[in-house]
Amino acid sequence: MDRITLNTGAKMPVLGLGTWKSKPDAVGKAVEYALCDASYDHMDCASIYRNEDEIGRSLKKVFESGKRKREEIFITSKLWNTDHKKNAVKIACEATLTDLNLDYLDLYLMHWGIAIPPNEKNREPYGRLEEQLDENGYLITEEVTVMETWEAMEELVKLGLVRAIGVANFTAPQLVDLLTYAKVRPAMNQIELHPYLQQSRLVEFCKSQNIAVTAYSPLGSPGNYGESGLPVLVEDETIVEIGKNHSKSPAQVLIRWAIQRGTMVIPKSVTLERIKENSEVFDFELSRDELEKIASLDRNLRFVDPYSWWKIPYFG
Repeated sequence: MDRITLNTGAKMPVLGLGTWKSKPDAVGKAVEYALCDASYDHMDCASIYRNEDEIGRSLKKVFESGKRKREEIFITSKLWNTDHKKNAVKIACEATLTDLNLDYLDLYLMHWGIAIPPNEKNREPYGRLEEQLDENGYLITEEVTVMETWEAMEELVKLGLVRAIGVANFTAPQLVDLLTYAKVRPAMNQIELHPYLQQSRLVEFCKSQNIAVTAYSPLGSPGNYGESGLPVLVEDETIVEIGKNHSKSPAQVLIRWAIQRGTMVIPKSVTLERIKENSEVFDFELSRDELEKIASLDRNLRFVDPYSWWKIPYFG
């Protein structure tokens, strides 16, 4: 159960280290520890996280040391919304490869199905993300179709810069449209998934189209709790009780749940003990009864909802 075969034939490790909101001077150490001491074979990155340069230094150190080989590690990155124009996609991908000190990516995703004008401020390392809004607070978009961007993504495969391409945050209608013209079918849809937002119908649809699914924010995006007063998933009574039954932490239960659903999962942490703990999920199995209890927790709750940033009801 530790790998899932993509529609390209590549075998992708089901467990990866997420790097969103990872602190500067910590994410590099986290990556090095995960690869060399915690048996991770999968790193999830993105240009908009603005920490790929630090991650790249750690990757170079690990590979040059001989502790791990490049071909052993599955590395994902993502194209940001400001780089959707045809002539910008390759430039953005090459910049990511330079930052990560890589010759190729195993997987490259469209981060969102929406295009916005370039913004140089959002290229500054670790700077605060500045949304470009109009006078009424709505996101300023750019007239670039997903088709134009996807065709440019397909060129990256032909050039050997990436081994596979996919999407993130795509709804079923967006996927249906994409599949009408894609010459290279998306290998992945990375979406928010956890027991409070199970999206079972979307997961089922993706699998029916041979599109793998990665669960982001699998622990419920703990970084957002203090900001919004949202419920704390790792403190849910049902999750805590199931963890006690297996002598496992709530986080381990949540990660195991994602894996048993047949999805990839990318919990984020820069705490070395938690990185190790999050990897120790292959020595137990949730029972059917426990899975049913978790299924009852679904409340269609998004911790990551772009309406709060863009005033665009992206997910309806």
